[in-house]
Amino acid sequence: MKIKEKLFLMAQYLAPHYLISKIFCYFSNNENSLIKNWMISRFIQRYDIDLQEAKIENPLEYKTFNDFFTRSLKDSARPINNEVGSAICPTDGTITQLGKINSGRIFQAKGHSYSIIELLGGSFERAKPFLHGNFLTIYLSPKNYHRVHMPVNGILKEMVNIPGRLFSVNYLNVRKIPNLFARNKRVACVFSTNYGPMIIVFVGAMIVSSIETVWEKDMLQSQKRVISSKKYDEHCLNSKIDFLRGEEIGHFNLGSTVIVIFDSRKLIWPKDVSIGKIMKMGNL
Repeated sequence: MKIKEKLFLMAQYLAPHYLISKIFCYFSNNENSLIKNWMISRFIQRYDIDLQEAKIENPLEYKTFNDFFTRSLKDSARPINNEVGSAICPTDGTITQLGKINSGRIFQAKGHSYSIIELLGGSFERAKPFLHGNFLTIYLSPKNYHRVHMPVNGILKEMVNIPGRLFSVNYLNVRKIPNLFARNKRVACVFSTNYGPMIIVFVGAMIVSSIETVWEKDMLQSQKRVISSKKYDEHCLNSKIDFLRGEEIGHFNLGSTVIVIFDSRKLIWPKDVSIGKIMKMGNL
């Protein structure tokens, strides 16, 4: 490993993750026109953002940088694959890993795997249906669309807010930091579907100011070290809990990673879905 990479990894362990994220959160939600317009213009220039597919095409109309970053797209920008019996990609991004879960362990990178029980907050009962399931890991780069949608029709049963670190989820860290996705702060959403149980995990990362779902807000801001779980059923009148394929369920306020987990007996990813493939929401 190069000296530069070693120094970067050392900095990741020593960095005050939450303090850095709080500072960036402050600026990304600042409504001062000079600050937010400068941040937006620099971001568009650096990442070559195409605003023609956004509902709001004029960058000056966004209230904050975070509003721009989590921008909604025009309805025609992400057509949904309506093939019967198929799942869709829940978000824009790059597939970094996919495949079978072997005896409860998910492949992270060469030489590294992590426990699905740890990923889901230490509950064997929660993880049990997926010990031999299949998974799809999607990395959202800064330039990607950052809203997350349902791969299939489903009903929300439980949400688990799991404390942890906020390591960056870049390529180097994924290869070098053991159990990265089971160490970072994350939110696991458990659904029932026609394909059996499904879990969508929102993985937090450095400078990700928060994770939001349509039923809960700002779940990454808290530094609490306690795992919290909330059950949902038809009596949750204040929350939408049934979702159609392609319907939005939440978003990152800055980019990170999404892990989708199914019971393998009911659904297998199509053969043309492969590691390194760049996806758009609605594909598969």
